[in-house]
Amino acid sequence: MLRSYLFITIAMLFFSGNFIAGKAFEGTISPVTLAFFRAFMGALVLLPLCWKTILDNTSLWKQEWRPLVGLSVTGIILFNVSLYAAVSFTSTINAAIVDALTPAAAGVLGFILLRERLLPVQNFGIVISFLGILWIITEGSIEVLTNLAFNIGDIIMFAGIICWALYSIIIKQHTYKFPAVAGLTMTMILGAVIMLPFALIESSILGFPELNNWAVVGGLFYIGIFPSAIALLLWYRGVGEIGPSKASVFFNLVPVFTTVLAVTLLGETFTYHQLFGGLVVLGGVYLSTKRTKTK
Repeated sequence: MLRSYLFITIAMLFFSGNFIAGKAFEGTISPVTLAFFRAFMGALVLLPLCWKTILDNTSLWKQEWRPLVGLSVTGIILFNVSLYAAVSFTSTINAAIVDALTPAAAGVLGFILLRERLLPVQNFGIVISFLGILWIITEGSIEVLTNLAFNIGDIIMFAGIICWALYSIIIKQHTYKFPAVAGLTMTMILGAVIMLPFALIESSILGFPELNNWAVVGGLFYIGIFPSAIALLLWYRGVGEIGPSKASVFFNLVPVFTTVLAVTLLGETFTYHQLFGGLVVLGGVYLSTKRTKTK
């Protein structure tokens, strides 16, 4: 059991590193191109583990191509492009705290799209979470709110978590159909294929990334191996042993780890409004995911 908690904690640390890498690549590799490299390299790492399973399930991929494309577009493409675009305009700390709103956003979309019933305490938690995010993106300023002068990076990250919430809903409805690692690898392959022409167009306009720099190559290997492959494998292993309900609580570690890494590695400043808003968000997320115990 302790090993499972350790696996999931390490996975959260690697997920947090993705925010840092995205900020580090600002001005070096554009968002779509960076998201393409993440999907492409992640697929390369995972493919040796499941290539036989992929070949044995050819008919399954053809039959269930719609949910596969949905998973690729929402979770592999739009979320990661939003994340990498967001950190070009806002701090990684802000982006990570906004990302913590994902469970609450998933609850709202689950109610709208799937008619899932929400408990009063969950509704209260969702409202509290959104108020916390509103505090962060306005920096506690009524003037910013009344003038609608929000940081565009925070808005892009908010759009990204809506995409991830949709991804979570598709997972809930369809992921049981697919072998775990093979299904994930297929979504990465599809995501890379779909993004390739857009990445080429983007790079032709903004400039192709210089891959003769060891720091750039090392960063690409990081996002392709650790948050894309190893973290997800550790996550699946941990969830399989302790269950999704307990494991999902660990996502609250992402803004904590990201804040520490951003202050340590990027020299970002952690402000009081981020601390207050972050605590409100995490408290609201806890309430929004709270379920009553069944006898």
